Amino acid sequence: MKSVEVSARTVDEAVSEALEQLGVTKDQVDIEVMEEGSKGLLGLLGSKPARVIVTQRPTLEWKAQRTGEFVRDLLKTMDIGAEVTASVKDDMIFVDIEGDNLGLLIGRRGQTLDALQYLTALASNRGEGEWTRIVLDVEGYRGRREETLRGLARRLAEKASAGSRRVVLDPMNALERRIIHNELQGFAGVETHSEGKDPYRRVIILPEK
Repeated sequence: MKSVEVSARTVDEAVSEALEQLGVTKDQVDIEVMEEGSKGLLGLLGSKPARVIVTQRPTLEWKAQRTGEFVRDLLKTMDIGAEVTASVKDDMIFVDIEGDNLGLLIGRRGQTLDALQYLTALASNRGEGEWTRIVLDVEGYRGRREETLRGLARRLAEKASAGSRRVVLDPMNALERRIIHNELQGFAGVETHSEGKDPYRRVIILPEK
């Protein structure tokens, strides 16, 4: 992100000038004071100006743009032609990939897509402020997968309730586990929790105590 170095009589004056140059407010920047400044003898001899470096923090829109560029470059390296759209919603960055014959990017149960999403998140968040969650999707796969998981959750919950026994699901990523938990939150007669460590962590459905 853009940075400016400014010298002035005081730190406050230097910061104010830097904010004006960047066209931002104080809560949108990081401030590094290089020199506090001094008045010197009688305010004249030996005086030193204050010196600050003010760096604009990355906005979500800026990070979304950079994330989209990373995914485009990644697909180009993989020799895959597709349209990439990056947007911001609910403090997250969503990247949609549209094209023909993109099943290779999804993989079995979305495993390849999850790996690409993790790689994209690392690249997008590298050295750029607070961690931002990245959701990578290919041709609406995430939505279809969510509907499948919701139906699966209810069928297995009925099985657990009717048979009075616990049901163990296949390992899932955190996003998919959350879908299962949320779907069954109000389902009478069962409760859920997760067991194990990623990438083998899975949801357990069991009769309510």
